Amino acid sequence: MHEVTIRNYEWGDFAELIALQEQCFPPPFPPELLWNVEQLSEHVNRFPEGALCAEIDGAVVGSMTALRRRIASGAHEIWSTATNDGYIRNHEPDGDTIYVVDICVSPDYRKLGIGKQLMQAMYETVVHLRCFRLLGGGRMPGYAAVSNELTPETYLAEACEGKRRDPVITFLLACGRMPVGVVADYLDDESSAGFAALMEWRNPFDKEND
Repeated sequence: MHEVTIRNYEWGDFAELIALQEQCFPPPFPPELLWNVEQLSEHVNRFPEGALCAEIDGAVVGSMTALRRRIASGAHEIWSTATNDGYIRNHEPDGDTIYVVDICVSPDYRKLGIGKQLMQAMYETVVHLRCFRLLGGGRMPGYAAVSNELTPETYLAEACEGKRRDPVITFLLACGRMPVGVVADYLDDESSAGFAALMEWRNPFDKEND
């Protein structure tokens, strides 16, 4: 049994967060997409409520980062545009959407529900700040292997129907996120052939979602 603490990450966590990213996203994932100190500084300064980490026995084993935006319904932005290349300088303090920049859990601590706890904590942030929804792109790391046979939309539909398991999409579905579209060239991610599923969770306490 492991006692997990979910908290906001701070300056003193930066070295561990960068090491965590290196562990979670090995090659061929582009190393330039991993966190750097400048990005992490922007996260804790601009939107500390959206800078979360999971800690076990004093060690950071997971993290999740988000920003607030106003994103029109039906808009399908790529990751670099939606998150300002991870620097979140486009954060809007009055934005009605919490947009997920990143979520990761150490491979040594997966299958313990840490990712779901981080997601639940961010849902609570959505409710606390009275935002309309949580939104973000989910990589589809199983898609490249079947991209000659299936469109990304068909691949996503099969994952949603339980006919196919995708490491990221299946996890997001289990967390209550629902697909609202597919975005091409979302990230330079070879395993996903560049595609991502745009997944949302709507605040059940928001009157517009009634």
